Amino acid sequence: MDRSPSPSNQPLWFVVHTRPRCEKKLVQYCQQEGISTTLPLYRTVHKYRGKTVAFEKPLFPGYVFVRMPRPQRQSIFQSKHVANLLEVFDQDQFEHQLGNILTALESDLPITLAPEIGVGTRVVLKSGPLEGMEGWVEKRHGPAIVLLRLDFIGQAAAIQVEAHHLQPA
Repeated sequence: MDRSPSPSNQPLWFVVHTRPRCEKKLVQYCQQEGISTTLPLYRTVHKYRGKTVAFEKPLFPGYVFVRMPRPQRQSIFQSKHVANLLEVFDQDQFEHQLGNILTALESDLPITLAPEIGVGTRVVLKSGPLEGMEGWVEKRHGPAIVLLRLDFIGQAAAIQVEAHHLQPA
């Protein structure tokens, strides 16, 4: 007996465009509803009146990535935090790119949002904690800036690596 999920019940990736500053609220709502979410966060530190305070901020402000069966997508709109729900047409590519960004976040390398995907040389990281990942170099002063793309929302995460860790793809 085939127990694989039918196409309509198979979990798919969707990109939720949230209302301003509602990413974490939407994640909380989805947890209560049993909807799987991914919200890439990065850590930032600020000093206020002599105190050091650490925050976790969304790497892609305004976006939460959810994985759910297509029929369940209407339930996401019951939240007051959703502006729009975007379908992901290339599920495999999206999952691969999102996985690269999550791995980069776990690497402890400094990572920042790069709002535009820069034009440059396509490279593979040949050594270091992100060995094997592909990206695009954006030429800057000092160490190379490598962009890990998330094409679906037209944004990228930038990591700073020494040029000797790179080789052309």
